[in-house]
Amino acid sequence: MIDSFAGRRVWVTGHRGMLGSAMVRSLEREEAQLLLTSRADLDLTDQAAVFAWMDENRPELVFHIGAKVGGIHANATLPADFLRENLLIQSNVIVGAHRTGVRKLLFVASNCTYPSQAPQPIAETALLTGPLDANIRAYAVSKIAGIELCSAYRRQYGCDFLSIIPPNLYGPGDNYHPQHSHVVAGILRRTHEAKARGASEMLVWGDGTPRRELLHVDDLADAMKCLMRSPTVHDLYNVGPGHDLQISEIASLIQEVVGFTGTIRYDTAKPNGTMRKLLDSSRIRELGWKPRIDERSGLQSAYQDFLALLENPNAGARL
Repeated sequence: MIDSFAGRRVWVTGHRGMLGSAMVRSLEREEAQLLLTSRADLDLTDQAAVFAWMDENRPELVFHIGAKVGGIHANATLPADFLRENLLIQSNVIVGAHRTGVRKLLFVASNCTYPSQAPQPIAETALLTGPLDANIRAYAVSKIAGIELCSAYRRQYGCDFLSIIPPNLYGPGDNYHPQHSHVVAGILRRTHEAKARGASEMLVWGDGTPRRELLHVDDLADAMKCLMRSPTVHDLYNVGPGHDLQISEIASLIQEVVGFTGTIRYDTAKPNGTMRKLLDSSRIRELGWKPRIDERSGLQSAYQDFLALLENPNAGARL
């Protein structure tokens, strides 16, 4: 067991993303000795460079969050890029962790790794039991490979490597881009813009009936610290609140948080997407973890982040 992060050399890959930023904020409060690398500093697809950096810096703990990510359109049109880059990144970091004697590594996967028709709620044992969503299959396969690589190094070499699968994340650091954002950030942006225009209604794709399990990014950072501290009983852990909301409920909550007084209209000509993907998170609950942030409070923090981003001239791709 790891009793404290204070003074430990901790590498957080992908530290500038939403989850990576949350992980850094959380570890800074614990006075960890953070090792942070941007793309300009270290190309994670370059094996020689990754191995040389790890040899020099000798991280003790690794939160492997960095990955090539994108929406459904990007995944559908660039499958080779998503598969190739993620396979390279994962292999370099995980193999490098074994080479340099990293004490423990936690790899962040995705709920798209589960079969599209998996029984709900989805247990970790559902992995590799059925077909994947065709639109994101290449990305999902790359993440499955990362899960299996961690497991294989654990079985063959005794490495303390494990993987987690979170649900839909939201919160500070999210991407609010009109074409590339996920469900919470996308609805939040459109609701704010409708309010700013004085519009009488706001449009949401689909009929509002699909369900989404939401987890605030700060809660996931806490869960990852819990797993890093705890003895590794399983190779794979789902991390979610254990309940989901209809898209219509999420939209109504966002409407209240933003203060939009118009109506929400659902565009039933647009696809609903996956109807439900609820995770069974009983494994991590047995370790004593549970989320602290309710959806309303979490959405308020996300909206404050969005408003601050609007005032930032260097907001870049997040808007």
